[in-house]
Amino acid sequence: MKRPLAIFLLLLPLCLQDAFGQSLYRFKFEDPWSIAIHAGPTQYFGELYSLWKYNEGIQPDYNVAVSAKYTFGTRLRARFDLTFYQISGDDKMADPRSQRIDRNLNFRARNFEGAALIEYYLKPVKLYSHNRSFLNPYIFAGLGVSTNNPYGYYRNEWVALRPLRTEGQAYPGAVLTFPMGVGVKYKITPWVDLFLEANYRFTLTDYLDDVSAFNVSDFYEELITDYLNAEEGNQMRLRMAIRNPNFMNRFGDPDIEAIESNGGRIRRGSGLENRYDGFMTFNIGMEIYLTHDIWDNWLLRHRRRSYRYW
Repeated sequence: MKRPLAIFLLLLPLCLQDAFGQSLYRFKFEDPWSIAIHAGPTQYFGELYSLWKYNEGIQPDYNVAVSAKYTFGTRLRARFDLTFYQISGDDKMADPRSQRIDRNLNFRARNFEGAALIEYYLKPVKLYSHNRSFLNPYIFAGLGVSTNNPYGYYRNEWVALRPLRTEGQAYPGAVLTFPMGVGVKYKITPWVDLFLEANYRFTLTDYLDDVSAFNVSDFYEELITDYLNAEEGNQMRLRMAIRNPNFMNRFGDPDIEAIESNGGRIRRGSGLENRYDGFMTFNIGMEIYLTHDIWDNWLLRHRRRSYRYW
């Protein structure tokens, strides 16, 4: 009995060491690929909303996004986003000091954006799963493409504004975006991070909201000609371009005589060149690292195995 017991005591440390090593082995992988889903409010900035100059509060919409990420440097990750977002603006919610209420303009746009970005982290990210920092701030920037399809609300329906050329300008249905922002991640498990981020999109267009020109004086005659001589579809150009009640008749249609006598000096936008629209998202999300061991441990396919974080 003494010899087997002695052998057992000699082998026990080796067995424990091997078992402990195997229990940690499943965390000792660099997981370069991950996927994330995030959502939150969206805030538009343009001719129909001003946050800094006037007291107009926050007028948020929403967005939902999915991301794929790849670690390629000590603190660097490549990121690919697909985002669905809504932005909107309405002169009824404007600060009276802005003198925009009389315009009576509004818009809503539901767009898709695809973007490629680079993330830079304060702490290293090219690590084994269990070695990732619990809290890791980061910054990011990149290039994207977004659809651009503003609609205006008119008599209980949403009317597509881009085809109407309400300012005589034909602008594209897709625009470049330049996303950039900051975020912070918190490690929940070796396979899952929770994150918060703010992402502002600069653009090269002043037509996310279909409003740019200071007034309609340069193109009001064209709008009137279409209204008087064209079919119902083109009549919508004038109806959506001029919404000011002072230039409508008692039936709610454009008052042609009032518009002509005014010479089209009916305000629309700022008229400033190189003043582009933009929007910001504030998102909360979950990121999942695509480790080969995730199916056994994160999804608990082997129910009898204990769920261990680190």
